[in-house]
Amino acid sequence: MQRPDAILEVTLHLWERLAAELISIIGEGGFQSLYSRSVHLAGVAFPWLAPTHSTQLTESRFTGLIMSLEGRDSAEAGEASIALLITFIDILAMLIGDLLTAGILRTAWGDDALDTAAKELQ
Repeated sequence: MQRPDAILEVTLHLWERLAAELISIIGEGGFQSLYSRSVHLAGVAFPWLAPTHSTQLTESRFTGLIMSLEGRDSAEAGEASIALLITFIDILAMLIGDLLTAGILRTAWGDDALDTAAKELQ
């Protein structure tokens, strides 16, 4: 999120990689359930986040998210993007544990992304 001009691109990239990893484990329906719940919860702070519909095509599963973020300034879009990812990761960790969640995130995003995030959170 250090590059405001790249928020949409980075957000989409992170979600697509995470979705690909999780769908191979829990299936499309499982992923959509977790994602929809995350959007619902993040929507408390960001009510303009578009709800998802499980009928969306696989190629466009994040179209609603990107359209929601496009209409916001970069700071607000960045905050919402981060909040949604954190909410999703928290739900996943509650369901399968921190260790498995970290392994999935590492596989999806690589060590560098996790190390950078850990440094920023400290």
